[in-house]
Amino acid sequence: MNSGMNSVLIMRHGEAAPGFPDHARLLTPRGEREAETMARWLASRVEQGELTLPMLYASPYVRAQQTAQRISDALGVPLNTLSFITPEDPPSDVSEWLLTHRDDAPIMLVSHMPLVGDLAGLLVEGTPSQGVGFPTAAIVELEADVWAAGCAQLKRFTQPSQLS
Repeated sequence: MNSGMNSVLIMRHGEAAPGFPDHARLLTPRGEREAETMARWLASRVEQGELTLPMLYASPYVRAQQTAQRISDALGVPLNTLSFITPEDPPSDVSEWLLTHRDDAPIMLVSHMPLVGDLAGLLVEGTPSQGVGFPTAAIVELEADVWAAGCAQLKRFTQPSQLS
């Protein structure tokens, strides 16, 4: 039993091609490489015992599913879909879900701007307008005793360009 600290990893999908409809946009070749880079990095941290295997959740949008599939394959964890982590969803809905979602494993969310930035801002600063700038495929790692607004600590911020 740990000291009650829980972890959430918030990831933005890899670079996606422009297009319409928005939910059907695909990763570019660069976006696929970004997702693979981050997936390998996470897998190596799990192997080294730095990171517990997370429960993986992604937005239903294609680019988030493609990104999360790389993580799922690299870590050997199932990919779950959450309907309320699309770009326009309110971060408060996600923080409410986190509050009621009890799990020993870290939670990993693969989602979109502006939600990823607003959610990180809400959990750490207490307000979504303090959102974190999120390059594609970047991952923010947060820790908290309770997932209420302003109660989380930013532990780590990693983007693909730091790893290549």
